[in-house]
Amino acid sequence: MEAHKPTVSYGDISLRALEPEDLDLLYQVENDVSLWSVGVTNKPYSRYALHEYIASASGDIYVDHQVRLMICNRDGDTVGMVDLMNFNPQHRRAEVGIVILDRYRNQGFGLAAMAHMFRYAHATLHLHQLYALVGENNPYSIRLFEGAGFEKEGVLRDWIFDGDHYHDVIFYQRLLPVE
Repeated sequence: MEAHKPTVSYGDISLRALEPEDLDLLYQVENDVSLWSVGVTNKPYSRYALHEYIASASGDIYVDHQVRLMICNRDGDTVGMVDLMNFNPQHRRAEVGIVILDRYRNQGFGLAAMAHMFRYAHATLHLHQLYALVGENNPYSIRLFEGAGFEKEGVLRDWIFDGDHYHDVIFYQRLLPVE
């Protein structure tokens, strides 16, 4: 992987709550078969199911144990989404996942979104750590998480099955500042 100098910084993006207008984008991302092997999805979602998800999500991580935020550029265009999931308030940690739309990749949007998530996780949710599970065959996510200061803590052998082969997953962790 070549070193890449991002052109987008923290102040160039914002994070916002999921809106009904995001249905088409959510439908596109959730039904992108190429993304299924990096997550837990293994079936297509209907527009109806995603509409119900948007309508029923409280936006309260303490209720839903997850929160999805849309990543927007300065023009208000949605460039991706970032999730906190498997939220555990007792142990003050959550898993983080991110998707940047193809046309916005390798421009720094992922790093900028991670900076926002660190601030939100620490200052608002008072989390101590964020972690990510990244497929060994996903160089873009490896570069993103390592560039965002996550440390490789271990490897989960044969963790993901793509229908033909098993793949290892790298367990990344980032400890947030102590309060």
